[in-house]
Amino acid sequence: MGKRGLWTGKRLRDISWELDQLGVRVCPNTVRRLLDEVDYALHANRKSLSANTSPFRDQQFGLLNHQREEFTRSGYPIISVDTKKKELVGQFKNNGQVWSRQPILVQDHDFRSQARGMAIPYGIYDLHANCGRVVVGTSHDTPAFAVDAICQWWRQEGRHRYPKAPELLILADSGGSNGARCRAWKLALQEKLVDAYQLGVTVCHYPTGASKWNPIEHRLFSEISKHWSGQPLTDYETIMRLIRGTSTQTGLVVNCLLNTKPYSTDVQISTEQMDALDLLKHPVLPDWNYTLLPRPNRN
Repeated sequence: MGKRGLWTGKRLRDISWELDQLGVRVCPNTVRRLLDEVDYALHANRKSLSANTSPFRDQQFGLLNHQREEFTRSGYPIISVDTKKKELVGQFKNNGQVWSRQPILVQDHDFRSQARGMAIPYGIYDLHANCGRVVVGTSHDTPAFAVDAICQWWRQEGRHRYPKAPELLILADSGGSNGARCRAWKLALQEKLVDAYQLGVTVCHYPTGASKWNPIEHRLFSEISKHWSGQPLTDYETIMRLIRGTSTQTGLVVNCLLNTKPYSTDVQISTEQMDALDLLKHPVLPDWNYTLLPRPNRN
């Protein structure tokens, strides 16, 4: 009983009954006292660092903080990007509670076949301005979709907010449509953003298992989840209205747009296309830190 590797999910009265079968008569309260004396208590599971945690995790966080400080000191834009959890569109349950006279009735099962569609919210959070933009896609979460959302943000907001900035810093997770190993992500950034606007783009990726430290998660996505908590996402108009209505006491402003463009998931990027990129890998942890430079305008 004193070995810390031992555990049981049995109730106190069950332990008391089993001890009685062995000729040891103790009541459940005595069992509780004895367990307490040998440092046993009820515990829930507790999350710890992921088994896939990189040994370079702390080093990368140091590099991320350094880049953020450099761009902040220069007054250059910093955005945090990611895809929020995909949502079924329809009269489905959305966890949470709302004040109402009666419960909102929803379907008892979340079947994709009964949904009006799938909402793919790709978010962009401007760290300096405390402004968020969410592009809700209806097709697939691809690198082309992600970069289109960033380009739209730069065209409509970023370049007006930072008219003299020659460079942009993007903070992103290591996986997904903006993953560190994704060739299509780098190619789309080069062609659609860097070359098109002659804008240098530095990308720093958060290590695997560390996405919750990405600013967009706790400064934008968590606020959206709280705002639409308990409200069925019945249609795209409702989703966009709820996202736009998200705000905080610190002044968060959120814009939302719908993107109905179809995106293919079957895109292959050749080695020749990658070699043509003006990609500068940083000397430390180059897979997670790199800069794309504008190529000469051929027009």
